[in-house]
Amino acid sequence: MSTLTLSCPVPVTTRDHVSLGHGSGGKLSAELMRDVFLPAFRNSTLERMEDQAVFAVNNGRMAFTTDSFVVKPLFFPGGDIGSLAVHGTVNDLAMGGAKPLFLSTAFIIEEGFSMEKLRRIVDSLGRAAKDCGVQIVTGDTKVVDKGSGDGVFINTTGLGVVTEGVYLSAGEARPGDAVLVSGSIGEHGIAILAEREGLEFDSPVESDSAPLHKLVADMLETTHAIRCLRDPTRGGVSSSLNEIAAQSQVGIMLDEPSILIREEVRGACEMLGLDPLYVANEGKLLAIVDAKVADELVAVMRRNPLGRDARRIGTVSGMDAGWVTMRTVLGTTRIVDMLAGDQLPRIC
Repeated sequence: MSTLTLSCPVPVTTRDHVSLGHGSGGKLSAELMRDVFLPAFRNSTLERMEDQAVFAVNNGRMAFTTDSFVVKPLFFPGGDIGSLAVHGTVNDLAMGGAKPLFLSTAFIIEEGFSMEKLRRIVDSLGRAAKDCGVQIVTGDTKVVDKGSGDGVFINTTGLGVVTEGVYLSAGEARPGDAVLVSGSIGEHGIAILAEREGLEFDSPVESDSAPLHKLVADMLETTHAIRCLRDPTRGGVSSSLNEIAAQSQVGIMLDEPSILIREEVRGACEMLGLDPLYVANEGKLLAIVDAKVADELVAVMRRNPLGRDARRIGTVSGMDAGWVTMRTVLGTTRIVDMLAGDQLPRIC
């Protein structure tokens, strides 16, 4: 087994250079967006800071999103960079209440990369798109000098149609709402780490990478009393809920015993000093919903294979605006803050 080195790549005294932590989905990512990108690109759609842009087209609304994938390693238990690129983009559309329709895909390939591996990735991406019912309708390919890349990077852009009457936003959470999650957390990040570092567990941990649009469709067919949906990828459950708390100016209280974490994931996190709340997921969603429909929605989610372990894990509060806290198994309360850096870089 290789020597495992974990770091939190946070520049302590300067912000003059980009660090890995700027891609974490945590505090440094928010800082990069606020200080660099928003001032240059500012507009009302971007300022909503959602995972997708939703805008009116003729008599309907469309959702538009883009994402880049730099995961290392390219192949991992439960998936690869090709299927991950489709799932991640489809899920960003679904979190806006959209039915995914079309994707573009762009490949940046390092000179000397194995043609056999490239075919595997492309075939996997194509199968994932077909399984999701979306078409890949355009794209691009670039090749960079050997040593100037890391095998393959993939960018995908997605377009979908938003269901009529659906308005989802991280700014819509209200005091009294319930916080739901579709299943156990932390599996993708631990699967990537185990493959990257040669870690072995009694029971293998596979990535939860999966498309969530059909689960979302089931939920929206049941009720429109859903305020917000998020897939907790980079930065995990913590970052997603902190973003919602900040944008809605509410507090969120989690109940630790209600959060499902597989024993293999929990054990790996304890061994490595990681917190599962900060570990990436690629096939789970968080939902902020009217408490009156929470039990019904959990029952609906559990009828879908990707939501079979769905549960309520917390409550939205009118107190402690902008903060996420958690009642622990010991009966104490702790703050669940955003990470400043990145526990596990190159995770998606």
